[in-house]
Parts: sequence; structure tokens; C-alpha cells
Amino acid sequence: MNSNSNSYIFIYSVVMVVIVAAVLSTAATVLKPFQEQNKKNEKMSSILASAKIESTAENAEELYNKYITKELVINANGDIVGTYANGELDGDIRAFDVNIKTEQFKQGKGEDFLSPLYLCDYNGEKYYIIPMLGKGLWGPVWGNIALEADFNTVAGVIFDHKGETPGLGAEITTSAFEDQFVGKTIFKENGEFISVKIQKGGAKTLPANMQDHAVDAISGGTITSDAVSHMMKSCLGNYVEYSKKQK
Repeated sequence: MNSNSNSYIFIYSVVMVVIVAAVLSTAATVLKPFQEQNKKNEKMSSILASAKIESTAENAEELYNKYITKELVINANGDIVGTYANGELDGDIRAFDVNIKTEQFKQGKGEDFLSPLYLCDYNGEKYYIIPMLGKGLWGPVWGNIALEADFNTVAGVIFDHKGETPGLGAEITTSAFEDQFVGKTIFKENGEFISVKIQKGGAKTLPANMQDHAVDAISGGTITSDAVSHMMKSCLGNYVEYSKKQK
């Protein structure tokens, strides 16, 4: 009796495991397209937000297609090696599909790497939007920065993070922090690239000629502030050669 009982339990357990696995596998397959679309919408919304274009999950793709007029893929020499516009791709990959983490890994190994760039036309103004990725205190930090047509003046930024400390490093996502960047410049008057520094103690602690290239750091969030500074300088630096060739 016990042998039959044990056999029944074993068979029942195996059947249940198979059924549950099949259900989970089917659910994952069915939900994957929706999950991928959600990620796509989030990415589009973030790109648009850097240029102060508000969007929702429902209209992100529509607004992206309306205001992002061209996607460019730039190599380390500042040359355009890929263009996507009006649904047509000229090159091997569109900027939207470039994996920045992978390209940063290549760059770190001294290999050829690619950088995505988005051209935006909104309310009669033209912007260059650059995606950024870096390492924060507890995980990755990332964002997008919109530059005006001069490829120098910051029109807007949007930041996000995976696990920075609430009330401290996580403050990089607040408008109070992000709004400081508007109007700052990433090049000195002589054309030298400098980026925008997040300054501990405040931008006003710097010499007057450096204050246009700095914002106030987050109180108590020094490590995250430094991480954002490094991220911006590293990522924006990849477009310096491109900007020179546009003048």
C-alpha cells in the first residue's frame, strides 16, 4: 500500500512540475513581446524627456517617430557609419539598437566602438540627444542629455538609476537636480571639451569662468554625484570628434 502511495505521489509531482513548467513557458512566450515593447517605450520616453517632450507609454512611439527625425551611429573617429530616417536604414545597425554597455566594453579593451546619436526637431528647435551609461554607488546609472543646435549648450537632461540610496544618490532623478544642467555648456570658449561637472560644495565654489560647466552636487550623495560626472565626461567625450567635423 505504501509503495503504491509513494508511486502515486511521485507521478503526481512529476505531472504537476511538467504542467507548471509548460504554463510558465507559455506565459513567458506570450508576454515577451509586451515586455519588449514596454522597454522600447521606456527608452523612447527617456530620449524624448531630455528634450522636455512629455510622453506616456501609450504615445511614446508616436511622439518619438514624430520628433526624432534621424538616428546616427558614430564611430570613434567621429564619422557617421549608420543612418536611420523615415523608416530607412543606411548601415548595419540603427542607433536605437546599439547596446551602449557592449560598446563601452569594446572601448575599454581598445577596440573599435560605436556611439548612438539622435537628432530631434521640436517646436522649431533642433537638438542632439546623447544617451549615457555609467556606474553608480550600488549599480548602473544612466540617462540622456539634449544639446542645442550648437552642440554645446545643454537643453535638458534626464537621469535614472538601479539602486542609488533614496534621499541621497537617488536625487539625481529629481527635477531640482536635473534642471541645473539647462544652459550649461560642455565646451570652453576656446573649443576645448570639458563636459559638465557635479561640484561638491556647489558650482559657485569654482572660478567664475568654470561655473558655466558645473552644477551643485547632491548633499550626502557625493559618490553618486561623482559617478554622474564621470559618466557625462566619458560618454560626451565620444562625440567630440563628430562635433568638430560638423563645424
